Amino acid sequence: MLRELRVAFVMLLGLTLLTGVAYPLVVTGAAQLIFPRQATGSLIQRDGKLVGSDLLGQAFTGDKYFHGRPSAAGGVPYNGLGGAGSNLGPTNPALAEAVGNRVEEVRKATGDSAKSVPVDLVTSSASGLDPHISPAAALLQVPRIARVRGMSEQEVETLVGRHIEGPTWGLFGAPRVNVLRLNLALDASPR
Repeated sequence: MLRELRVAFVMLLGLTLLTGVAYPLVVTGAAQLIFPRQATGSLIQRDGKLVGSDLLGQAFTGDKYFHGRPSAAGGVPYNGLGGAGSNLGPTNPALAEAVGNRVEEVRKATGDSAKSVPVDLVTSSASGLDPHISPAAALLQVPRIARVRGMSEQEVETLVGRHIEGPTWGLFGAPRVNVLRLNLALDASPR
């Protein structure tokens, strides 16, 4: 019996070192070598100050900023610890009510109730932390931002156009706009 316990303990210790120490160190080291920016969180700094990440959305609420997708991350929007979908199904009345309210908010903010509202402005992503919106969602917000910032709509549209990212590797996904990067560029613009 003592022999079996010793073998079990050695196996436990060996597997713990292999899977709990060696494997994470190798994977982390490889990630740091191959994808150094992504492995450290794709952090964005402005004037030496951390302002966010390319990977996580932020709550922009002022009229002078582009707004991202709604967050389903619980009480604190875009909290990485609470990232998850809302788990409301398509037939759930609570989802229909929430989306209806968001559509009205977007229409009120854009000043045009006849426009269709891009779905990504009124529904959260699967993680609830998505930092991107569609180009259509960004362009819908152009008149509001131009008016509040005293810019021409053409200037703001040009800024949006410069921040449209294509599909990943040219194949996967759809064109998108990173809201944080776009808002930082907006703040850095002359007006």
